[in-house]
Amino acid sequence: MTAQPTAPGASRTAFSGRVGELLFAAAVLSLGVTGFLAGAGIQTPPSASDIGPRAFPYLVSGLLVLVGAALIFQVLRGRTGDAEEGEDIDPDVPTDWTALAKLAGFLVLHIVLITPLGWPIAAAVLFFGVSWSLGAASWARSLLIGVVLALLLQIGFAGLLGVSLPAGILQGVPFLNG
Repeated sequence: MTAQPTAPGASRTAFSGRVGELLFAAAVLSLGVTGFLAGAGIQTPPSASDIGPRAFPYLVSGLLVLVGAALIFQVLRGRTGDAEEGEDIDPDVPTDWTALAKLAGFLVLHIVLITPLGWPIAAAVLFFGVSWSLGAASWARSLLIGVVLALLLQIGFAGLLGVSLPAGILQGVPFLNG
């Protein structure tokens, strides 16, 4: 989105064309303010060094406030983005409710399976289900990719980052660290 000055007499009215952009900019600004308020509630242990747990939320919140304020300033000065001409979709094609129902079903199945079977198995089922629902050609390849992705995520998050993902029935497998 390149910012272009809105010329007098352009197809957009002086204010109505900017409402959406002002709302977006205000949302960015309010997200930054909310981040500051939430960051202030983070407890800092007495043993914390100069850069404590509030530093990163404050940095991100500060950037959001600056960007939101700059966007509001630019929109009020008349510099708005180009109007979108359309998307690369065919508006005449009806919604594929079957695919949508499959996707929703696999998401619910993932939620149900995550506690008893664990993240790796539930995620593999979810990844396979999404691939199948969206029309993947090969079931075997979709299943293999789903299993590999789920294991890589489990190893990356639980094994390397220490984030607790439930291993379920795979509890005790050393490289999953669940």
